[in-house]
Amino acid sequence: MRSGYVALIGPPNVGKSTLLNQILKEKISITAPRPQTTRNKVLGILTDPEVQIVLVDTPGIIKTHDEFNKILVDAALATLSEVDVICFLVDALKAYREDAGFVLQSLRGVTAPIILAINKTDLMHNKRELLPLINEYSQTMPFSAILPISALTGDGVNALVAQIKQLLPEGPRYFPEDHLTDQPERFLVAELIREKVFHLMRQEVPYAVAITVEQFSEKPEQNRIDIEATIHVERDSQKGIIIGKQGQTLREIGKQARGDIEALLGCHVFLGLFVRVQKNWRKDPRARSEFGYRQGR
Repeated sequence: MRSGYVALIGPPNVGKSTLLNQILKEKISITAPRPQTTRNKVLGILTDPEVQIVLVDTPGIIKTHDEFNKILVDAALATLSEVDVICFLVDALKAYREDAGFVLQSLRGVTAPIILAINKTDLMHNKRELLPLINEYSQTMPFSAILPISALTGDGVNALVAQIKQLLPEGPRYFPEDHLTDQPERFLVAELIREKVFHLMRQEVPYAVAITVEQFSEKPEQNRIDIEATIHVERDSQKGIIIGKQGQTLREIGKQARGDIEALLGCHVFLGLFVRVQKNWRKDPRARSEFGYRQGR
């Protein structure tokens, strides 16, 4: 039996969460075509008779002076010393860039084997363009493997998983074989709501949002779960945008989130959403802590 932790590391918006979901064949980590969607380290667990892979989805690593973003980046960097294998993702459509270079600097001195996964190959018009990119990255450090993949379509993902299996040490299962994540249902529900805000809102509004689940009541006799959640924003103007004209935007957030939540929980869901202003919560250590964003977590 082989087992171990595998960090999915890379700059923002390179497809780490999409890859996690593709490997598990389940939606565990939220995705959006915006950088810094992932805020928490999310574990996804893949178990078969011979191996258990504990995948750690991390926030994108960037240079930042923003206090809140620094908390996210520090959480991702802390993972590097805690795992057995590192999967470093880069974007196939972007030549070697400063953001990837910053991640590479963070990887120097790491003892765990590192796999370079060049993602988004499904968007390339000419796959021959991969060759100079592979050559350029291969000169930066001795990767255990360099693999082109598409996290969206699954192309090359089986080869990546096979490579990870080879690099994992012998060890026991860390989680029961039917577990897909270590996160409670409340966390997953909150994340699905936040994902819809990212998809429906523009500019800065999604980044100013935090979600708390106030009520999670199971009603087995009705095959239903009643959920009440609060969308926290930083300014009154953002509250108005989230609610929308005559509440239309908030209803659409609820409609889209409810569909995903029902698929996740396997039952009918009543979802009540409320919007509350928590002034500048990203700059308030106490508020950040209440929402689960702590320094050194």
